[in-house]
Amino acid sequence: MSESGHSQPGMYGQGRRRRRRRGDRDVGPPGQNLSGPSRDREYQPRERRDGSEDPPGPLIQKTPIILAKPPGERAKTTQNTTVSGTPVLEKPIMLMKARDDGGKPGTPPEAAPQPSGPGPSKIEREGQRPTQPVYQIQNRGMGASASSSAVDPMVGQSKLLPPEKMKHSIKLVDDQMNWCDSAMEYLRDQTDMLVVGVLGLQGSGKSTIMSLLSANTTEEDQRSYVFRAQTQEIKERGGNQSTGIDFFITQERVIFLDTQPMLSPSILDHLINNDRKLPPEYNLPHTYVEMQSLQIAAFLFTVCHVVIVVQDWFSDLNLYRFLQTAEMVKPSTPSASHDSTGSSGNEDGAEYYPHIVFVQNKARRDDFCPRTLKDMHMVVDKLMAHSHLKYKGTLSMLDCNIFPGLGQDYLATEVNMFLLPVQENDGEDSLTKAGSGTYPLFSLLPGYRGHPSFSTMVSKLRSQILAMPRCQLSHTILTEKNWFHYAARIWDGVKKSSALSEYSRLLC
Repeated sequence: MSESGHSQPGMYGQGRRRRRRRGDRDVGPPGQNLSGPSRDREYQPRERRDGSEDPPGPLIQKTPIILAKPPGERAKTTQNTTVSGTPVLEKPIMLMKARDDGGKPGTPPEAAPQPSGPGPSKIEREGQRPTQPVYQIQNRGMGASASSSAVDPMVGQSKLLPPEKMKHSIKLVDDQMNWCDSAMEYLRDQTDMLVVGVLGLQGSGKSTIMSLLSANTTEEDQRSYVFRAQTQEIKERGGNQSTGIDFFITQERVIFLDTQPMLSPSILDHLINNDRKLPPEYNLPHTYVEMQSLQIAAFLFTVCHVVIVVQDWFSDLNLYRFLQTAEMVKPSTPSASHDSTGSSGNEDGAEYYPHIVFVQNKARRDDFCPRTLKDMHMVVDKLMAHSHLKYKGTLSMLDCNIFPGLGQDYLATEVNMFLLPVQENDGEDSLTKAGSGTYPLFSLLPGYRGHPSFSTMVSKLRSQILAMPRCQLSHTILTEKNWFHYAARIWDGVKKSSALSEYSRLLC
């Protein structure tokens, strides 16, 4: 210091610094200290309190904040301050929490900070994806729920639930011939399905057979069938039960389509007596009824794998003529490459044609005679000789062990025909025939009927129908939901078909 109290020039310049210790600072006279009180307060944190010397080189300033220390030093400080008598129980707990906290890769478990409370950690609150495999499995494919760490297990289980089981049939086409969308909620995105439709005249037993093939048994009450059959009152007044097209799908993913009677006189009577307004393109009620029947038949020929034709007596030539007309007005749909052979064996890959099965319902005992059965197959083969429908080669009564004495070569031209006897209660029938004067042994034996029981024949028919080939309905593979949209477009095209319009004009 100079006599005037000023520091010598160059004392605190670059390249020369003065070491200071606590208590050896020169304070000049009052008013001559250039540093001032504020300089003294700012300089105090920079002093070394432990008495050690600064390392050589440039001065490194360290902020005296304990949180700025490395995590390893903080963990060691915490361990050093622990009382020696405390039981060592927190180390495994700290290790388990270190996994949940998800530290950085390469950081030892001891370096991870302990949670401050029982609530979620800071990383979980920020939405970072946990590192445990169990959370990765739950979050996979959950959409919006995958962003949160708290995953509801019911979200994953809901995708594994079985499809909803239908209790009764619903409308696919109503009585006004309009398409309904209520069946969409029962369909799924899978391709293994079978579509079965039915055609027949009024009172032939279409709804009863479809109910027994789908979900009901012969022991149940007919009022609980999925497709409502004719009641006794409707039979007495000659009415029809089904209108439009009814839809039902089973747990085995088999779609059944029940239709209103073809060429129904009760529908014609309802149109005439109620003075219902007809569409402008139809002038006469009977023309409108026939066009409705052709629309439904052409629709089934396009969207079904199997079409069942039910008749209660053999044989109505008008029904076969109607089937051939519906085949002509059927929309042109391309078939798959592997399904290009028709019923006659010729190559015909332009259009798709379903398998057709003729069910002779309410058959008598004489109809089960081998000679009569052979004549029936020959007549159907002659009537359907020029049809492209697959009416033979996919169903056989000889394979069901109904005629054990007949060989496979007995029917030279075997068509898809199945006979069902008159439905009756076997238990009540055997008790009625057993009188009071009969012997106990013969009272337990059923009477001779010439054919198996109705329930046995229905089960054999069901096994034959479910084993039918499931060909592609179009050039692409359709799921259940895609089939629904495809059927809606086909129905709209059938209603606007130019072939049907031309045919109705010829009838008028």
